[in-house]
Amino acid sequence: MATVRLLSDDELSDEAAAVFAEIRAARKTDYVNDFWRALAHDPVTLRRTWESLKQVMGPGTIDPLVKEMIYVAVSIAHGCDYCIHTHTASARAKGMTEAQFMELVSVVGMAAETNRLVTALGVEVDERFRTPPGA
Repeated sequence: MATVRLLSDDELSDEAAAVFAEIRAARKTDYVNDFWRALAHDPVTLRRTWESLKQVMGPGTIDPLVKEMIYVAVSIAHGCDYCIHTHTASARAKGMTEAQFMELVSVVGMAAETNRLVTALGVEVDERFRTPPGA
């Protein structure tokens, strides 16, 4: 349940409406999801978040599907139900198969388990892993 009322298009400030127009154009849809509607209460944060998201998730050296899968993995690790669902949908739209999703979930689960074990055991990082190759 949202902690703020989700703003309709009719309730947006001019600044927020401009960001919504950019979201619609970039995503080629009339739909603006509830995350953005909640952020629309603060047009400065809305704009900053949209600009950062475009930069981070935009073209780069990492494939767009891989970026979405990383986003899903981090969202699982942080327990963000909203982001798990929205970025899983986005990853599927970019071609992620059910087999890839299940493998991703397995990797996240394994990492969580071994992270807890190594932390509980207080294992220090091996010296050979402390310095990057060629450094």
